[in-house]
Amino acid sequence: MSDELTESPLRDMRPEGGRRRKKRRGRSIPGCLAVLVALAVVVGGLWFGINRGVDFIRDQFADPADYPGPGTGKVFFEVEEGDSIAAMGRGLKDEGVVASVEAFINAAEADPESTTIQVGFYKMQKELPAEDALEVLLDPENILKNTVTVPEGLRVDDILPILAKKTDFSVEQYQKVLDNPAKLGLPDYAEGEAEGYLFPSTYDFGPQETPTTILTAMVDRWRQSAEESDLEARAEELGYTPHELMTVASLVESEAAREEDRGKVARVIYNRLTGDETDGLLQIDATVNYAADNDLGAVPTTEDLEIDSPYNTYQNRGLPPGPIEAPGDAAIAAAADPTDGDWYYYVTVNLRTGETKFAETYDEFLTYKDELREYCATESQGAC
Repeated sequence: MSDELTESPLRDMRPEGGRRRKKRRGRSIPGCLAVLVALAVVVGGLWFGINRGVDFIRDQFADPADYPGPGTGKVFFEVEEGDSIAAMGRGLKDEGVVASVEAFINAAEADPESTTIQVGFYKMQKELPAEDALEVLLDPENILKNTVTVPEGLRVDDILPILAKKTDFSVEQYQKVLDNPAKLGLPDYAEGEAEGYLFPSTYDFGPQETPTTILTAMVDRWRQSAEESDLEARAEELGYTPHELMTVASLVESEAAREEDRGKVARVIYNRLTGDETDGLLQIDATVNYAADNDLGAVPTTEDLEIDSPYNTYQNRGLPPGPIEAPGDAAIAAAADPTDGDWYYYVTVNLRTGETKFAETYDEFLTYKDELREYCATESQGAC
């Protein structure tokens, strides 16, 4: 072949000094690997997401945490006025009684009686199943309380032994509180004296009470009665201080045997304080008995009637310095709103029934005294 034939035109078409590139088959492998890695990441992400979703669904529909029981130890739990089921559940969980609020709510929702849970303290165990905790709260017999009834017409010296007998505290512990009464909530006009302000009522005291909280509860109950009778405003309208009106209320409590007589007795007291008929002398036996430390219902002796005391209303005009006993709602209401009338005297003519007659004049009073003497001579059966 000639030299011309060996010079191919194609050689002139390659880049100057260029060489033919060989194909490298291995160049496609890294690209496939990247795709596989990306796919694995996507699949792994989907798997993780699905697992998280399953866990979320499982958490949403799984039973809430609950103790298996039977419980251990003890704790006092208080249901307060206005507590919702959720509030009780939170309190129970905080005290370690139930494992979760949700478990207690579920147990309560399944029991229609859960709306009847009563206020009070309950002795419970820790780590109880929610249903068992609910069962304890549903039984009123499980409420821990000391029920104390303080009757109307008692002096502080009579009230303290009742409190001591029904609670875990001594008379001396109660008296110590009364000696430093700043925390009791007494009105300023009581001047630190609790006589007449420890309200007679029935109380349920829980296991965490103290002498201070017990006596404070009694003063709080007095305040409720005073507000219901509008005591302070009525005292001003009648021309007396609130403390004087409380003193009148205590005298009404000591003197009126029947509900219908309280307003009349209050009127007699006000009339005797301001009228000319008695020169301001109340002449009430109960005040003399208070001064002599007798039973308030006793008949004073001649010696008692001469006792030197501001509480002796036979010797001193006007009201005694303060209440002589604890009046109840009705007596306070009567003192705040006395019945209209011109009576200055009253006589209980039948000691069995408490029948009392009211007189405007001294002569009428003497007639009723004779009626009482006749009763004592013929029908009293030793009551006189």
